Amino acid sequence: MYTDEELGELLLASVDQMLAGQVGRTTKVKLTSVAKVRQKTGMSQSEFADLLGISIRTLQGWEQGRRKPQGPAKMLIKIAFTHPEILQEIDKNNIQVA
Repeated sequence: MYTDEELGELLLASVDQMLAGQVGRTTKVKLTSVAKVRQKTGMSQSEFADLLGISIRTLQGWEQGRRKPQGPAKMLIKIAFTHPEILQEIDKNNIQVA
């Protein structure tokens, strides 16, 4: 157990570290390729999911590595990686497919 004085010193030291920009533990999150592609397009999860015609939950599953895109979605993601401007143009022009 800390005395009030010891606790005060610990708190002041913590504040000093914070003000000095020192960081405690940090966690780095490794982005999946799907998340990288979406970020490259500059779209939110909602926008990207709408453009691909999938639910946000499906996209989140892909981005978190729980599932992998298949078939046409996989190809669209490859296109988005190589030419993100194509998806941005489609989104900008609000092109609808029946």
